Amino acid sequence: MKYKAVIGLEMHCELKSNSKVFSSAKNGYSTIPNEFVRPLDMAFPGTLPVVNKKCVKDALKMSIALGCTQPEYMYFDRKNYYYPDLPKGYQITQMACPVGVNGKIDIECDGKTIPVYIHDIHLEEDAASLDHYFNTSCIDYNRSGVPLLELVTEPCFSSASEAVAFLETMRSIYQFCDVSEGDTKKGQIRCDVNVSIMEETDQEYGTRVEIKNVNSFGGVYDAINYEIKRQSELKSLGRYEEVEQETRRWDEESQTTIHMRSKVDAIDYKYFVEPNIPKYKITKEWLEEIKKEIPELPLECKHKYMEKYGLSDYDASVIIKDKSYVDYYEKCLSLNMDAKQASNWLTTQILGKINHEELSLNDFFLTPERLKQITDAIENKLISSKQAKEIFMKSCEEKKEPKEYITSENAQMNDESKLNEIIASIMERSAVQIEQYKNGKTNLFDYFVGQVMKETKGKANPVVTKEIITQYLNEEIKK
Repeated sequence: MKYKAVIGLEMHCELKSNSKVFSSAKNGYSTIPNEFVRPLDMAFPGTLPVVNKKCVKDALKMSIALGCTQPEYMYFDRKNYYYPDLPKGYQITQMACPVGVNGKIDIECDGKTIPVYIHDIHLEEDAASLDHYFNTSCIDYNRSGVPLLELVTEPCFSSASEAVAFLETMRSIYQFCDVSEGDTKKGQIRCDVNVSIMEETDQEYGTRVEIKNVNSFGGVYDAINYEIKRQSELKSLGRYEEVEQETRRWDEESQTTIHMRSKVDAIDYKYFVEPNIPKYKITKEWLEEIKKEIPELPLECKHKYMEKYGLSDYDASVIIKDKSYVDYYEKCLSLNMDAKQASNWLTTQILGKINHEELSLNDFFLTPERLKQITDAIENKLISSKQAKEIFMKSCEEKKEPKEYITSENAQMNDESKLNEIIASIMERSAVQIEQYKNGKTNLFDYFVGQVMKETKGKANPVVTKEIITQYLNEEIKK
């Protein structure tokens, strides 16, 4: 029997800021342990938190962008629990009065638009990180106090594809709003996944299993599918009582979820208001100022690209996946490049190149200005599309301006009289092939084109070449 999956997500995203959310330590990524720390991050006695206003502003920006309701007052709570990576013995977070509640956004998945309901979004501090070795663990406080937005959805997903589509959309929104880089490779996005299954006729959800700290979208996809399969097999065997409310972790090596701890009842964290941070009023004027800073969001960009510039659903979807792609494409448009041509170059040659070499588009040598040198040469019929791709690769590899490769020596041959002479000469030597063509072997057309390209060393304008060959062969057929 096939069961219906019910999935909810808790998405944690690190915010961009110069300093951490409650301390003056630098908020940055470093491979050097304990490089960005202050006494507050390690819970030294006598230290007091000071709220980073930019982090609050960015949290409110995301709350507005996700259609949430904002609170009248901003204050924080203490979530009390002991863990080695939480030296204070509590985390400063928001429980009673989150920065946003009851939000809703639309996502697209498998050709459908799906509403996603946001339970709440709240601002908190991240914990330190642990590095585990053979017989010991070390604490790195670089991450301690990093501003973190936790977004909790309602259990409104029914498949791994929908869950990942939401995460990809949210990463784009964070990037578009310029509040986070959203880089999973740096651990800036992590996710807890809640999965249960039920029969179509059931009125209540099944037993919920939580999968903690999945740090890649591929991991989320695989973990959900594995957990659905695991729970379905237990239920099909009549052993559904063995699906207990528990916390598991995703193991990349074995591609399975592994039991961490039982979770029969919700843990009592004994929340209470953080006494060292006074609450303060969020004015309507400030919210209006923040709202004006929210840019066009991913789905709005996608629909604009499709309706205004005629891009396909696929191409528009690829471009909006990352803010750097959108910035690159928008720059191409501002340079008056043809919209479809710019899209084709970006979604094929450019993204193929940076993905293969694991580059960032922001650091890519072939800027929109350099790409325009190539597209202008194509439009002016100086080079063919084949030559353009060769120049693209040479420019990237040798770090030279594309125009340096666009010379009279490799310029495309457009002179019809000259092409006529070359084609006439080829046809004189191809009597056998012409006869075969006339007898129905029409695939020989490519043979004639190939001969012209060979004769001209690939410089012949392919469009003009095909037109002349077609005209010549039609005349031969009439004889």
